[in-house]
Amino acid sequence: MLWEKKGPENTVGTVKAALKRAAELNIKNIVVASNTGKTAEHFLDKGFLITDVTHHTGFKNPGENEMTADMREKLTRKGIQILTTTHLLAGVDRAVRLKFGGLYPAEIIASALRIFGQGVKVCVEVACMALDAGFIPYGEEIVSVAGSAQGADTACLIVPAHSHQFFDTVVKEIICMPREK
Repeated sequence: MLWEKKGPENTVGTVKAALKRAAELNIKNIVVASNTGKTAEHFLDKGFLITDVTHHTGFKNPGENEMTADMREKLTRKGIQILTTTHLLAGVDRAVRLKFGGLYPAEIIASALRIFGQGVKVCVEVACMALDAGFIPYGEEIVSVAGSAQGADTACLIVPAHSHQFFDTVVKEIICMPREK
């Protein structure tokens, strides 16, 4: 399924497509990129095991988390696991680039994945992050949901690998994504 444009106006359709495909394949785990929790809310009470991967604390402003304490409490009370940690394809490589210039392996991988769009890159990234954190099972297909900036416009069927085996990750399907990059 292709959306004509990228953006949050595709969130409801992306969530529906992701839930439908997960149900068709009897997939239990869905990983969603949701920094504020607003996209993750769309997955409440749907019968799946949901992991919400957020930006790390300090991503926008030093020492601050983009998700309010109330939202975090609401989501965890409803059974959503929340992973707030350093991004797999940024982290220290980005710090070195910003300080000294140059280009480093993780950022090259991220740029290569962006050929398919920002959402696909984030779907792969958060799936591997959730696996590394032990939030999803190893070796199983999961549905990963992300967006181009806000909301969700991309969903993929992925078998993620741990970060030290990143290139064993398999993107089996792109369920939906925007045509606009």
